[in-house]
Amino acid sequence: MAVKTPLEVAQYTVQSGIKKAHNPVLSVLILGFMAGAFISLGFLLNIRVVASAPAEWGSLVNLIGASVFPLGLILVLIGGGELLTGNMMAVPLATIARKLSVRSMLKNLTLVTIGNFLGAIFVAYAFGHVLGLTSEGVYLAKVVDMAGHKLHDGFLQAFISGVGCNWLVALAVWLCYAADTMSGKVLGIWFPTMAFVAIGFQHVVANMFLIPAAIFEGHYSWAQYIMNFIPVWLGNLTGGALFVAAAYYMVYLRKSESEVKPELKMATEPEARPMLSKQA
Repeated sequence: MAVKTPLEVAQYTVQSGIKKAHNPVLSVLILGFMAGAFISLGFLLNIRVVASAPAEWGSLVNLIGASVFPLGLILVLIGGGELLTGNMMAVPLATIARKLSVRSMLKNLTLVTIGNFLGAIFVAYAFGHVLGLTSEGVYLAKVVDMAGHKLHDGFLQAFISGVGCNWLVALAVWLCYAADTMSGKVLGIWFPTMAFVAIGFQHVVANMFLIPAAIFEGHYSWAQYIMNFIPVWLGNLTGGALFVAAAYYMVYLRKSESEVKPELKMATEPEARPMLSKQA
């Protein structure tokens, strides 16, 4: 079978969330580091491709950059990694389905946040600053401009942008889970991820690379970054946990009243009572 049904994807995602929450701490941190680095490499590719593009190309430049960014999520989901935005859908779904405790969910999201941040900071500093891939010329100008747009948003704007971002990213993970072939997974990942980048939504892990890359070159401050990190993190959580996990739980995994009532009716029918009394 090439594609799972939505019900099968929901069931698979619950199992994936359980597995993620039960991974050893060291494994989560290592996989989190890898995922943060992968997303950052996708963003670095975006910057290196579009920074020197002619202004006359207009919005086509954004589309080109958005088209190469999905490399990061492809590496995470197929190569292996623990990405915060994906976990913000899978682990909460397992929690909503009462397979995990809220404490286990929060522990996993905290560890993955730390791992992703370390991986993103490594790429921003080692490849961006030390190697110079984002430290000079049009590449620095692009990083500073893009980071400035992210930091310009107020708390509510950053939160809502984060919701939109992870609604799409969580759906990219969902479509990847639905596919059983390599090509199907890549296509499932590609288009929702490309869409969020082209729209300009805020992704907490991508920002872990972009804004520190600008800070390392003397622009902006860590306090400004923290004030962006908080609403975007919360928005990404809301987008993944509410708009994908909770929504699909209600549709595919929650036992509806129509499924419960016939059982209750059968248990209270008069003809069933003599049988019960005999068994007693």
